[in-house]
Amino acid sequence: MAESDREVRERWAPTREEYTQLWKDSRLSIPPLIRIPAAALTAFSVGMTLGLAHGSKMAGLRFRAEHAHRLPTTTTGWYLYHKSKNYHLAYGGLKEGFRVGARLSLLSTAMFCAENLFDVYRGTQDLFSTVMASLAIAGGFSFWNRFSAAETARTAKKGLKFGLAYGAIQDVVSLAKGRPVGYVEFIRRHLGKATQLEEKTT
Repeated sequence: MAESDREVRERWAPTREEYTQLWKDSRLSIPPLIRIPAAALTAFSVGMTLGLAHGSKMAGLRFRAEHAHRLPTTTTGWYLYHKSKNYHLAYGGLKEGFRVGARLSLLSTAMFCAENLFDVYRGTQDLFSTVMASLAIAGGFSFWNRFSAAETARTAKKGLKFGLAYGAIQDVVSLAKGRPVGYVEFIRRHLGKATQLEEKTT
C-alpha cells in the first residue's frame, strides 16, 4: 500500500530532539545547510565592500588621467565633468565590488563544503579537516590561476595559516560547548590507556 504524503513527511522529518542535537553537534553550533550559505553571503558582503572602495578609487584615478589634458573651462563644463566622474566612480566601484564579492563567495563556499566533506569522511570535526580543506582550495586556486611554484607555495602557506587559525578557533568553541574534538579525544584515550597500564604495573 502506497504511503501518504503525511506519512512520508513524518518518516523523514527530524524530531525536535534530533533537530536540537543537529545544532549542538555542528561546527559553531550551526548546521552545514545554514553555515555554508551564511559564510558565502558574509564573504560576498566583505568582497563587495572592499571591491567597491578599491574599484571606485581606481576608476576616479583613471578618469582624472584620461581627462587631465582637456579639463573644462566653464561652470557648465565642470558640472558635466563631475557628473561624468561620479558615474564612472559608481560604475567602476560596483563592477569591481561584484567581481571581488563573487570571487570570495565562491572560494568561501568551496572551502566550507570541502571542510564538511572531510568531516563526514573522517567521522570527526577538528582543525585537521579545516586545514585540509584550506590547502585543497589554495591548491585549486593556484592551479586555476596558473601560479608559478613560488606563488603556489605562498598561497598554500596562507591557506595553511588560515586553516590552523580558523580550525583552532572552532575547536576551542567546540571544547567550550562540550563537543568532542577528534585529536583531543585521541590524546585523552591514549593518556587513559597509559594511566591504566601504570596502575596495573604498580
